[in-house]
Amino acid sequence: MSRLDDTLALVTIASVSRSEAALATHIEKLLVTNTSLEITRIADNVIARTTGALPERVLIAGHIDTVPGEASEAKIVGDVLHGVGSCDMKGSVAVMLELAMSSKPRSTEITWVFYAKEEIARSESGLHEVLAASPQLLKADVAILGEPSDGGVEAGCQGSLRIEIQLKGARAHTARPFTGRNAVHRAGEVISKIAAFTPREVVIDGASYVEQMQVVAVNGGISPNVVPDTASLTVNHRFAPDRNSDEALAAIKQLLGSSIEDGDTIQIIDAAPSAAPSLTNLRLKSLVSLTGVPVRGKLGWTDVATFSELGIPATNFGAGDPLLAHRSDEFVTLSELDEYARVLDQWLSN
Repeated sequence: MSRLDDTLALVTIASVSRSEAALATHIEKLLVTNTSLEITRIADNVIARTTGALPERVLIAGHIDTVPGEASEAKIVGDVLHGVGSCDMKGSVAVMLELAMSSKPRSTEITWVFYAKEEIARSESGLHEVLAASPQLLKADVAILGEPSDGGVEAGCQGSLRIEIQLKGARAHTARPFTGRNAVHRAGEVISKIAAFTPREVVIDGASYVEQMQVVAVNGGISPNVVPDTASLTVNHRFAPDRNSDEALAAIKQLLGSSIEDGDTIQIIDAAPSAAPSLTNLRLKSLVSLTGVPVRGKLGWTDVATFSELGIPATNFGAGDPLLAHRSDEFVTLSELDEYARVLDQWLSN
């Protein structure tokens, strides 16, 4: 069987977030064939650890859930596997399983983490379930997250801030709007400022991060004949690793300036921290060298930030094109899987 066949076996087991039990069981049954691994299952998260006496421990993690899609439609055409989750990130997971089941000697102790519920709210993440039940299982000197990264290293990650802006107006009859103030019209000014936002680019450890800001929802209006006295906007801001959530919020407020008035409110709905690239770490620097690909900053949020919060230098490194993640035409190629396996195997052996 080729690595495409191994990946297909995972892709055809449906594992939309919160429904990963069958895939977790499949993974657990594969891992127990390597009797040198200590296997722990917590809910639908499977952790496999070597238990030797080597002085360093590497953690390699991959999420096993996918966005909604029809798993039964997955197929191999030539050297390409098409199907939901093939790129994000069951191709990387298949390689991780292959290497975890290998008896090849390694230069470091390894913790393999296959976790659930990454594609939904961070509060539900399988990593948090593991941390709550047995935090020592996630202790390591360095970590890799198998998010698709085109076979190169995508270092760190952007933070994500989701806020709700409530704008006030004054209700009136639409025939006499001059007696009130239209809150929805006020929202237009705020939207225009965000639409004209100039992305800030930050370079850290040679990795570039370009910030983004988007209005993702607008609500307002009471009745067809009433001037609305309230309007709300939901805004998502992806910020660079040189800022925390408070600093990112301050930047939004500065951008909007006088468009936000007394009586208006800005509330944080969700916040996820950014993560520095950690490329001063010698292990991660060696990974970059092995790929032969220039390092990039991760444009988006990943659980690299979770490992960073735990004090573990971490990076994104996986098979497949990240631009294909969550798309209906998602795919991964045999050459991408082979190259990912080559680099990861060599990195663990050096």
